[in-house]
Amino acid sequence: MLQIKDIVKQYKTGDLIQTALDHVSLNFRDNEFVAILGPSGSGKTTMLNIIGGLDRYDSGDLIIGGISTQKYKDRDWDSYRNHTIGFVFQSYNLIPHQTVLANVELALTISGISRSERRARAKEALEQVGLGDQLHKKPNQMSGGQMQRVAIARALVNNPDILLADEPTGALDTETSVQVMDLLKKVAKDRLVIMVTHNPELAETYATRIVKLRDGKILDDSNPFAIPETKEAPVHKNMGRSSMSFLTALSLSFNNLRTKKARTILTSFAGSIGIIGIAMVLSLSNGISQYIETVQKDTLSTYPLTIEKESMDMTSMMADMMSQNVNEESGHEKDKVYSNNIASSMLSTMSQESKANDLGAFKSYLEGDDSDIDSYISDIQYSYDLDLQLYSTDTSDGVVQVNPSTLNSTTTGSTASSEMPTSASDMTAYMSFGNVFSEMLDNRELVESQYDVLAGRMPDADAYNELVLVVDENNEISDVALYTLGLMDQDEFRDMMQKVMQGETVKKTENVSFTYDDLLNTSFKLVLNTDYYQYNEASGVWEDKRDDDTYMKQLVEDAPELKIVGIIRPDEEATATSINGSIAYNSALTDYVVNHINDSEIAKAQMADPDTNVLTGTPFNIDEYVNSLTMEDLQADVAQRSQEEQAQFQQMAAVMSEEELLESYRKSIRENSTDTYDGILAQLGVVDLEQPSAISIYPKDFDAKDSIVSIIDDYNDAQIDDGHEEMTITYTDYVGLMMTSVTTIVNMISYVLIAFVSISLVVSSIMIGIITYISVLERTKEIGILRGIGASKRNISSIFNAETLIIGTCAGLIGIGVTLVLLIPANAIIGALTDISNLAKLPWKGAVILVLISMFLTVIAGLIPSKKAAKKDPVTALRTE
Repeated sequence: MLQIKDIVKQYKTGDLIQTALDHVSLNFRDNEFVAILGPSGSGKTTMLNIIGGLDRYDSGDLIIGGISTQKYKDRDWDSYRNHTIGFVFQSYNLIPHQTVLANVELALTISGISRSERRARAKEALEQVGLGDQLHKKPNQMSGGQMQRVAIARALVNNPDILLADEPTGALDTETSVQVMDLLKKVAKDRLVIMVTHNPELAETYATRIVKLRDGKILDDSNPFAIPETKEAPVHKNMGRSSMSFLTALSLSFNNLRTKKARTILTSFAGSIGIIGIAMVLSLSNGISQYIETVQKDTLSTYPLTIEKESMDMTSMMADMMSQNVNEESGHEKDKVYSNNIASSMLSTMSQESKANDLGAFKSYLEGDDSDIDSYISDIQYSYDLDLQLYSTDTSDGVVQVNPSTLNSTTTGSTASSEMPTSASDMTAYMSFGNVFSEMLDNRELVESQYDVLAGRMPDADAYNELVLVVDENNEISDVALYTLGLMDQDEFRDMMQKVMQGETVKKTENVSFTYDDLLNTSFKLVLNTDYYQYNEASGVWEDKRDDDTYMKQLVEDAPELKIVGIIRPDEEATATSINGSIAYNSALTDYVVNHINDSEIAKAQMADPDTNVLTGTPFNIDEYVNSLTMEDLQADVAQRSQEEQAQFQQMAAVMSEEELLESYRKSIRENSTDTYDGILAQLGVVDLEQPSAISIYPKDFDAKDSIVSIIDDYNDAQIDDGHEEMTITYTDYVGLMMTSVTTIVNMISYVLIAFVSISLVVSSIMIGIITYISVLERTKEIGILRGIGASKRNISSIFNAETLIIGTCAGLIGIGVTLVLLIPANAIIGALTDISNLAKLPWKGAVILVLISMFLTVIAGLIPSKKAAKKDPVTALRTE
């Protein structure tokens, strides 16, 4: 039951006031066909819009089901239009980019009806108006009568109580008008139909009640209705949900954008320009950062933080040296020349800064839970005074030691412990043939990132007997290493060295080559230091058998074999490498050597008797031992010697007294007995794994290195606080002296570039906002249609927000796609200029974030246009062409 009570509606234009409805009162039955007649400007459409909730009255009241609408809120009017009212307009007001079925479904969509149900009900409504076979046509593919029937189906699909028709036949021919009116008359059998028309013939033929209107006042009512009095007070009830989901808003916006593909693509591309710029800068910055990170890892794998047993704070020493060169006021007169004591200052600093480090305690600290160093390092390498004894497997011409190399002694006629040569030729001959073997880092990932495997494979992590040969970037290995390893003839090298020392000219030898298979078949024999000694039952001491060729040959032949299992080369993109020698082995070899030496019989014997030298049988406290020697001890010793030595003793005894002989014997023992307990253990190769000789810490990057330095400083502070200043650690940060914070500079430049490029992103977002506003103007009538069928202001806002979201998403995706394409030639150019391949890389997280930023900015840019769209007056919007 609908009631208009003393309604007044005026329109103000400047100072002009036009009264559309002047105190109009009218009651409607629940089931009747009411025709409102009147000339143009009489207020017919205004009355219809007020009844439909599209327009608001100035005074009076619209009573629906006995409930006043004076306190209605926007959501009540939206629900009323969606569930109670059905509109049929003269100009059809169908959304052109939607199909017939979608146009009819729209009212149900706003009601929150499920997709399957609304589709079924929309099809049924179209079948009722005779358009069941026209579901997928667009409105512009239909005749005027068909479009009006679609409008009627849309008005009826939600089963409204009231159907409002504004000049429904105004744009139709006579025959089609009759069809539409027949349909409306049929509809009016079970609901209220109010039709506005200026055609009295149609009104007389079809309407059950005619109301004549002129100048905003009712002139005549052919069948007035009086509201019966009721004792029960009416109760306001919610007419139903009126809410459009955001997915529906996305669908409507997507369908609209599909009708303007070219503009949508161009708008999205324009919006993507800022994204492209930022993505390119981000890709380059990310690539440079990754490259710097790789450089840092590689550099720090070559220059780790190394702490040795005996160390010196070179940082302090260099700082002192540099301070000596600073031009400061000396304070003395300028009439003489004065000395600047750099050398004495440096030596003084060296003597003060040099100290012993307790690496055992520091190792325990690093391996404990307090240090938290694991999160900053790529590896920690504990070095020991490991005397690795390796021999060639070929013993046909005698044993050949390859590590430590014997080429120094065989070329110069001296041992490595001899004094340094002074002449140029002797210095050349003394050139270093030190260890070509070096231990590989346990961080296999870091090692494999620095080296490529040319042949074979990397050694298994726990295989002590597997080695790799390391060549340079040109697949070359120095001839010094080849001679040392016995892969080139050592006699040839000795001949060349002899010629150099004799002043003869030496011709350069020709280069030689080896197949991978040749090198992979190379192996070496591992001899432990303790294996050189054999226990003599008669003398009760351990004898050194290195001068016994037969013993040595058998020892080498029976020794475990170390085999080259792979050939590796520095990766082209590696800026530094961690392996120093030509042959690399696992830390498992170190553990094997240390454990087997420590478990050997001679090592156990020496450690069980720390007062006696197991190699000589004499005590380490030589003075007490020598003073206790008697003539009987001397004679017993001589009896065990060779006949030649015994004859020499007899000659000496003939001219010397026993006291003189005994004193000479004691003196000889003192001179030849310089061994200490620690010295013998070192000679045997005995190592305590808890007492490393050096600790090399490999930070992940420069920031991690600073954190590690802080950890060491915290350790030192803790030792000082505990009163153990002697246990503090001294180290030299070589990398800190050499390098600066390159990453900070790169990041700063990247941020500045991104800030500049972001301006274009903001500009493009503003442009999208402008285009969205243009879209609002273009779709003003659609806004009116949606409001007319019950869409709320929030729904309208969601539709345009969804449109900007789609454009922002497309802009972001286009930007990322174009960036990925541009990175191909960009990387090619960078590679040609810098030899760094595939430098610029767009991180996927950055790509996702940029798309989200694009979506966010475009939605922000579209908020103002979408708000303006939501605030549009539906009546005005429906009149827009």
